[in-house]
Amino acid sequence: MKRLTFSVLLLLTFGRVSSQSLNDAYIDKVVSRLMDTAAVTGLQIGIVKDGQVFFAKGYGYRNKALNLRNDANTCFYGASLSKSLFAYVVMQLVDEKKIDLDKPVYQYLPKRLPEYEAYKQLAGDERYKLITPRMCLDHTTGFPNWRDLNQGRLEIQFRPGTKYAYSGEGIMLLQLVVETVNGKSLAETARQRIFKPFGMDRTDFKWQPRFETNYAVGHNVNEDTLTMVRYRATYAAGSMETTAVDYTRFMAMVLQSKNLSKKSWNEMLSPQTIIKSARQFDPGDTSRIIENRSIGLSYGLGWGLFHTPKGKAFFKEGHADGWMHYVIGLPDQRFALVIMGNSSNAESIFKELVEKLAGVTIPWYWEGYTPYRPNIKLPLADLKKYVGEYDGRLKAIITIENGCLSVASPTVNLAKSRLYATGNDHFYLKVMEVDLSFVKDAQGKVVKVIADDEGEHYELSKIK
Repeated sequence: MKRLTFSVLLLLTFGRVSSQSLNDAYIDKVVSRLMDTAAVTGLQIGIVKDGQVFFAKGYGYRNKALNLRNDANTCFYGASLSKSLFAYVVMQLVDEKKIDLDKPVYQYLPKRLPEYEAYKQLAGDERYKLITPRMCLDHTTGFPNWRDLNQGRLEIQFRPGTKYAYSGEGIMLLQLVVETVNGKSLAETARQRIFKPFGMDRTDFKWQPRFETNYAVGHNVNEDTLTMVRYRATYAAGSMETTAVDYTRFMAMVLQSKNLSKKSWNEMLSPQTIIKSARQFDPGDTSRIIENRSIGLSYGLGWGLFHTPKGKAFFKEGHADGWMHYVIGLPDQRFALVIMGNSSNAESIFKELVEKLAGVTIPWYWEGYTPYRPNIKLPLADLKKYVGEYDGRLKAIITIENGCLSVASPTVNLAKSRLYATGNDHFYLKVMEVDLSFVKDAQGKVVKVIADDEGEHYELSKIK
């Protein structure tokens, strides 16, 4: 008997998802179960099948505090999904020979790059002259992701073009080039080239008054609402508002290479740089390089790439506080899946959601998508047994908030945070890696709680 390869095993395990099984009832069942289990406040799902929009729907809340529900046309903050759409614009300009992917970016600008206020910190480092549009799109510029995460410094951390390191700063530099070449803002260019021709009526790089009637806010791990940001300026790296309907249309157009030459489409979705890192934002850790090679993990122009039993896949993530997105396209299948979440818990279900709806396994470890832990619903009567004050090496106050158990601790400045049950008497926190085990006496009365904080134990007695 032949030994089954890893790829064949994946196909047998997940390849059962077919176009016939992808109906509304199946999708609703999968999505609802995962959202409920992982406490995902809101989600939008879009599916492209046979190159056409097949499904788009909103789930959960666009604003839980106000009891407002999502639908497929609710505006979501797109975060880094902006980058892939921007890349499509750039490739159109490549088609028109307005941009050469390998011409250094400084040669497009009317003055030296360090003479621009945003780039004055590059003065004295001539390596900026090596940076090309290709490097901006495949994340090999050498820039940090954001200067704000690098003590406010914009610097070139390695020779441009030599290795992958995700960088929003690189995308913003290319935006400067695009706006210089076109003589207009990126927002105007995107409306003319993408939003209007693709029928994306509720998408823009800048906040529009028409979005006010139906928009979502983000929610943290405790499902509390977060402050809404309305972007008044255009950022190619992440100011876009969009919807499940609109971004699914965009993915359909990408699969069709709409308004893009086949040459540029192939270039965009071809490996430009091989990814060696074990984690996306830790380029120095190469401990899983063999695993990366086995799936051909790489970056194209604006898209991540890897191999699946269903052929080549291209993907893009979006991530910000309260916003978690994932889109994946399978060109050989003419299939795409759009997942957009207005919940900080959404990433925990992406691995399983893609497996169930697309039939492939994503490089979830590299992307940092730690799968959700169990979240068992316990009756309110059972939860009441744990309510009270606990004291020991630290103080904890257990309450019930909106039908769920919460804990606060003035000792460690922990505000009320939701507890998730893995079984009777066993709970965990999402805001920090802490497990709680309640202890009962012979009569079934809760007398103490043991907190396990990454191996350190705290035994707290119930005093009230």
